[in-house]
Amino acid sequence: MNLQWFPGHMAKTRRMMADSLKIVDIAAEILDARIPMASRNPEIDKILRNKPRVVILNKSDMADPVANKMWIDYFEKKGIAAIEVSCATGKGINKLSEYAQKVLKDKIERDSKRGITRSIKIMLCGIPNVGKSSFINRVAGRAVTKTGDRPGVTKGKQWLRLNSGVELLDMPGILWPKFESQDVALKLAFTGAIRDEIMDSEELACLLIKFLRDKYEENLIARYKLENIRDLTDYEVLTQIAEKRGFLLKKGEFDTLRAANILLDEFRDCKLGKITKETPDMFK
Repeated sequence: MNLQWFPGHMAKTRRMMADSLKIVDIAAEILDARIPMASRNPEIDKILRNKPRVVILNKSDMADPVANKMWIDYFEKKGIAAIEVSCATGKGINKLSEYAQKVLKDKIERDSKRGITRSIKIMLCGIPNVGKSSFINRVAGRAVTKTGDRPGVTKGKQWLRLNSGVELLDMPGILWPKFESQDVALKLAFTGAIRDEIMDSEELACLLIKFLRDKYEENLIARYKLENIRDLTDYEVLTQIAEKRGFLLKKGEFDTLRAANILLDEFRDCKLGKITKETPDMFK
């Protein structure tokens, strides 16, 4: 499976981000806590350059808690402030202002000595479907931007003034023009950062089953009440999921396409448990 997806509006977003850098103080990069490295766009690194940065590990409630702590330590050792956040539970939502002030402490003190008092301007950026819009709505305490469980919902930049002396500049999600690693592309596909319409759902589901059998087999078996899967192929496991759920076609065959879509949806909804696909030791 060769996955590529780069809509035209994303090229526009890259230019928009570069042009907006001079009017913000700091960038907040939102990552998916389940795949922190795969959800880091290398293009954003190039665009932001030396701009002060905070990393937000969103969807941390859906990831392995032990792995979350490992990633916080990983980024802090690299001199990057990192926050565990869950838009579903509200965990860590209000820490962005606090962390931004810490990172910008020297600049704020210099401005204060010159009699300058103003809001901190933060550019919020990340790839599609990592929860930027949900994060903003949580921070604001109201629905101020569209959200969705599919990539590409936010199409233009928008400013939001918060009561805590912070202004957020929300940028549309941006992927990079070409995935050098299909492993990265697959991780993005598993979590829904790439539109499902461009891929084979059954093939993707089989690849997810392969990962789950290796790392989280008990979760997979328990969720779908599977039996004797040790000697089965990944597709046969998918077929058993269709059988257990009663997904049948007119000719009495099992509907593996429906089972594939259910598996992907339930993985993304955390119904298979708290699962992390990447840990820092994989990137030494």
